Amino acid sequence: MDWDYLRYIRALAIGGTFAKGGDILGVHQTTVLRRLDQMEEALGVQFFERNQNGLQLTPVGELAFRAAERLATDMENLERKLVGEDSAPVGKVRVAAEDVMMNELLSPILVEMSRAYPDIELEVLTDNDVTNLTHREADLTLRPENKPQATLEGERIAAVESAVYGAASYCRRNRNMDIENQPEDCTWILPDESFSHLATGRWYRKHLKNVSSVIRCNTLQSMVALARAGAGLAVLPCYLGEPAKELRRLSDPLEGESVDLWLHVNQDTQQMARVRIAMEFLVERLQALESAIEISGTL
Repeated sequence: MDWDYLRYIRALAIGGTFAKGGDILGVHQTTVLRRLDQMEEALGVQFFERNQNGLQLTPVGELAFRAAERLATDMENLERKLVGEDSAPVGKVRVAAEDVMMNELLSPILVEMSRAYPDIELEVLTDNDVTNLTHREADLTLRPENKPQATLEGERIAAVESAVYGAASYCRRNRNMDIENQPEDCTWILPDESFSHLATGRWYRKHLKNVSSVIRCNTLQSMVALARAGAGLAVLPCYLGEPAKELRRLSDPLEGESVDLWLHVNQDTQQMARVRIAMEFLVERLQALESAIEISGTL
């Protein structure tokens, strides 16, 4: 098997389309298409399923992609050793997080890191549900989960607590509201089905099943914006609700609804100097925010 095959497979897997794969390789997409056809014909296997949404690795393709990733890492580490810069934090580090965590937690830390290590090229990946970002897309992934897979490596940052929040304007208009005993009398801002991975979904199902006045959102960012505008009450992570001057916390942190925040590292790239240094930097700065993420005590 020609080693150059792996270079093309890796670029197509990361890019997801012939055009993006060509951009990574620095060649035209027709060249990439022709090369893939030649590879699959020569070996008698199919590396990718091709559909209108792009390219999807087959099981054989996954095997080849993992080998390509290992080879890329080995070659990069070898280059560092050959030029005597194995400990230098130089090159690209891809960091993934949900949009709201990138905005509220990571952004100022990444600014600080880029100043401390100007030779690290940061690539930021965001999604409303970070589980949509696969292991091959990011070196470091910040995500909330209570039971990470045993194969994932990383550091626990803190426990994300959530509570009920409402704008001062909403509270003034509804002075007699009783969210504990009569939550159905309030308007609630809720996540829709596409955002069902929130840990607080259990609380919604138990306490708000009879609520009829609701506004549904597909992002935490929109829930926060509507709550701040006084549209209704929302269950929000405390690190979002507490600093918002328009919002009041109307409950204690919801019992049993906290979720651990983890920073995971890609096993294929964790030995690279730049990834190790970025991991250590982010863990230290994020853990320093523990008191802001973990809100405890009663009102």
